Amino acid sequence: MRRKRPRVNWFLVIILVLLILAVSYLNQFIIPNVASPFIPTPTVTRQPESYVSDAEAFSADGKFIQAIESYLEAIRLDPDNSSLYIALARAQIFAGRYDDALVNASDALLLSPDNSMAYAIRAWALTRKGELDEADRVIQEALRLDPNNAIAHAYYAFLLGNMYEDDSGPYLDPITLAIDESNTAMALGPDKLEVRWARAFILSITGNFEPAIQQYKAALEINPNISQLHLELGVAYRQLNNIELAVQEYTLANTYNPSDPLPDLYTSRAWAYVGQLAKAVQSAEDAVRDAPTDPYMRGNLAYMLYENFQWSEADQQYILTLFGGLSEDGQTIPSLPISADPWVARYYYTYALLLADLGRCAEVLSLTQVIMAALPSDDVATFNSEYALAKCENQPTAADTPVPSRTPTQTP
Repeated sequence: MRRKRPRVNWFLVIILVLLILAVSYLNQFIIPNVASPFIPTPTVTRQPESYVSDAEAFSADGKFIQAIESYLEAIRLDPDNSSLYIALARAQIFAGRYDDALVNASDALLLSPDNSMAYAIRAWALTRKGELDEADRVIQEALRLDPNNAIAHAYYAFLLGNMYEDDSGPYLDPITLAIDESNTAMALGPDKLEVRWARAFILSITGNFEPAIQQYKAALEINPNISQLHLELGVAYRQLNNIELAVQEYTLANTYNPSDPLPDLYTSRAWAYVGQLAKAVQSAEDAVRDAPTDPYMRGNLAYMLYENFQWSEADQQYILTLFGGLSEDGQTIPSLPISADPWVARYYYTYALLLADLGRCAEVLSLTQVIMAALPSDDVATFNSEYALAKCENQPTAADTPVPSRTPTQTP
């Protein structure tokens, strides 16, 4: 009736206790620190304000491409903020991206239909594109929404100044309106960059170069790193025949926007004015490198080579300018039609003079006919065309080899 008591297996007991302790340790110390594969790990997300700060810093340094990228990041995080689209469009205008600026100004208006600044930025982009009638309609809306918007008044002054220079638009006396608008902008916001810039621009196109220079300098005190401001300041110095300061400003403009051919173009003409023709040729070559398919830049190089008595090289560049062709890397260069632009006219009649010097009188005849037909009221072009023909009167007829394919096109 009496059973034996079973013996305790102490080895199994010890193993079981150890397993219990291990599971308890894992549950308390290890598992809480292991990330679940089904729960996203927390990451630090930048606020849109930090990207805006970066963009403003880039803009202050004249680095508008980087500013654009930062504004785009801010918009990605805060897509319903209309002020971000306006700031982005402004940076794009400074960078020369006018079509992109128009898109973002329109996006700002979709978010904020009564935003005066969005209309103003859109008008400025249209002005820069040369769409002056549409710009006029848009800027009127900006000023209707906020008559005290200093920057809108500045943009309106720019627009009216362009109408004055182009002899276009609906206004009988656009320059008087432009002067009034620039003064109104100054009264409302003298600390704004575009306000100082607009006042400088209006003073410059009306021949008041000394006060224009002071306004350009005031604008550059607000932001010293804008290429276009340095370029226009250089033009003002050039009008006062201060070649050294003009070249200095052109050089700064080229530093802030190396891909723009205009600083090199203007530098070449400044050097030519003081007889530094070798430097003029070098700067003209730099302009062509920046814009190898632009016949206007080719014409400037041809003229500088002609003045420097590099006639063979000038002939090659004149051919590309007037008749088109292929650049050194195989890109197509369109022909440059003759027009009333003083420099375009100069390209044409100096080529006629060069052809006369080279004894290619049949080409001189056909070219001068084009010049005098297109520019009958241009006394300088007519005089030089007649002079080229006179130089050919005693040339041997053997040189008279017609080249039918080289007939410049004309604008109406």
